[in-house]
Amino acid sequence: MMQAPDTASSLWEFTAAMPAFAANLTMMFTEWPFLDRFAAAADAGFRAVEYLFPYEHAPDAVAQRLERNGLTQALFNMPPGDWAAGERGLAALPGRFDEFRAAVAKALDYAGATGCRRLHMMAGLADSADPVALDAYRRAVRHAGEALSDHGIELLLEPINGRDMPGYFLNDFGLAERLIAASGLPNVRLQFDLYHRQILHGDVTMALRRLMPLVGHVQVASVPSRNEPDGEELNWPFLFAELDRLGYGGFVGCEYRPRAATLDGLGWFAPYRAAAR
Repeated sequence: MMQAPDTASSLWEFTAAMPAFAANLTMMFTEWPFLDRFAAAADAGFRAVEYLFPYEHAPDAVAQRLERNGLTQALFNMPPGDWAAGERGLAALPGRFDEFRAAVAKALDYAGATGCRRLHMMAGLADSADPVALDAYRRAVRHAGEALSDHGIELLLEPINGRDMPGYFLNDFGLAERLIAASGLPNVRLQFDLYHRQILHGDVTMALRRLMPLVGHVQVASVPSRNEPDGEELNWPFLFAELDRLGYGGFVGCEYRPRAATLDGLGWFAPYRAAAR
């Protein structure tokens, strides 16, 4: 395991051991139509991609873009209900279990086509203090976790801050940790978004160190603007090196909104791209 470098500039010398960065095609490369973003991400040096939802396109169409561009599918979300109407997941919504079960099956169809080994289950807008909503969520975790386990896929639970998503059920890392433990399923893991963690609780580094055994996926964006991970509140070179020191071998999803053109904002990525060649 590498030792912590003495200066921020020397962090770039250690990028070869860093985890793989996955471009989020919902937020990045939006200058291109969705299916063309795969090639754009590959041309920019990414070797993996993620996005919120692939469901407007056939599974085979997505799979072909991955194969054509030599990309790994890192992650995507299960169907969230009626997104356009404001729904943000089904798992914690009482009375929607049949729809949720169908959403799991649909997500598995896409995971099978794309080779994706991680699916994020959105909780929905509900009060986490409501025992009915909590029971619905636990049932959803159990069903999805078992269904995904049969296919060798991890189920990811992500706490999301209430500023970006008011009323979201899973808005606390402690609650996520307890729910993962209570599931008793080894494939139920934590999606640790550093942006959401900083807004919800702060103490990002210590939380990473403590929770790393639970982490199945990491995402990044600057705080508070949710732009490129190159400044604002967090020390990004330090945090990327910390992931390496902790032995994290998964993907780091770039779930950020570029300040301007996507390619113009990839200066932060250049040292990591060079190390991955």
